[in-house]
Amino acid sequence: MIMSSRLRKFALTAHVIVSVGWLGAVASFLALAIAGLTSHDAQLMRAAYLAMDLTTWFVIVPLALASLLTGLIQSLGITWGLFRHYWVLAKLLITILATVILLLHTQPIGLLAGVARTTSLFSGDVSRLQIQLVGDAAAALLALLVTTVLSVYKPRGMTRYGRRKQREQHTLLRQSV
Repeated sequence: MIMSSRLRKFALTAHVIVSVGWLGAVASFLALAIAGLTSHDAQLMRAAYLAMDLTTWFVIVPLALASLLTGLIQSLGITWGLFRHYWVLAKLLITILATVILLLHTQPIGLLAGVARTTSLFSGDVSRLQIQLVGDAAAALLALLVTTVLSVYKPRGMTRYGRRKQREQHTLLRQSV
C-alpha cells in the first residue's frame, strides 16, 4: 500500500520528530549518567539518578516505541519498503535491538534511583552500575546516530527480495506498454 503524499509527509514528520526526540533524550540521559558517575556531590548524584529514572520511563521508552512504530508505518506505506533495501532493514534491526536493550536495562536505572531515594550516600557497590549506565547510554547514542546517518545517506544495496520485486515491477511495466 502506497500512502498519499499528504499522509506520507505526516508519517515522515511524526517519525522524524519522535526519532530526533529519542536521540536527544538519550544524549540528556548520557549527560546525567556522566554527572552521576563523576560527581562528588551526593545531592547532585541523587538528583541525576532520580531524573534518569523519570526520563527513562516517561520520555525515552515512549519515544523508542513510537520511533519503532512510526518507522514501520513509514516503511510499509512508501516505495522504499521494509525489506527491499539493506539500509532500511539495518535501521529496523538497530531500532528493535536498541529498544529491547533499553527495556532490559531499565532495571539498573531503577536500582540506582531506588538507592537515591533511600540513602544520601552512594557506596562502592553501585559504582559498577554507574559505569554501566554511562556505557549503555553511549552505545545507545551511537546506535541512534548510525540510524540517522543511514536515513540521510541511504546507502545503495537492495536485498534479494528487493531485487525480485524490482524485476517484477519492470516486467509489469513492459507488459502494460
